[in-house]
Amino acid sequence: MILPGHKITQIRRPGFLYLLLILLLTASCASQKAKLRAKQVNEVISTARTYMGTPYKYGGTTRAGMDCSALTIHAFQSINLSLPRSAEDQSIVGEKIKQKDLQPGDLVFFATGKRRRQVTHVGLVTDVNRKDVKFIHASTSLGVIENYLSMDYYAKRYRGARRIID
Repeated sequence: MILPGHKITQIRRPGFLYLLLILLLTASCASQKAKLRAKQVNEVISTARTYMGTPYKYGGTTRAGMDCSALTIHAFQSINLSLPRSAEDQSIVGEKIKQKDLQPGDLVFFATGKRRRQVTHVGLVTDVNRKDVKFIHASTSLGVIENYLSMDYYAKRYRGARRIID
């Protein structure tokens, strides 16, 4: 019964407001995840760069001498992520990435040995621009250095990439 002088108000479900709130929270979570990834990537790259100039040593894992997979292991340990010991085993960890989708923090793999398909070398992407991809790795001749993926030697031996930090 409606009393005189009282208005009839329509009760509406606040579905639109709930949807808006969910969208805002989702966007906020995505933004936080992107910020965390960026922080982790920066830490991994910064750690790898502290090894610049370290001589190459097959099987080495210290600043006295290290190989390519030891470099990536140390870099990712800085954010409490463990990687397998060999480049070949690292090449099956994480998410497979196309070369055109490379981002800093991704791992790039090469076949530098006699077998053209067998992964024997790994590097860490440090910079990506429209023209090229820069990566840090332990070179057998120069130790830990940064090179470009477009260099003939690496372009011919490139075998794929993986994203470890999602």
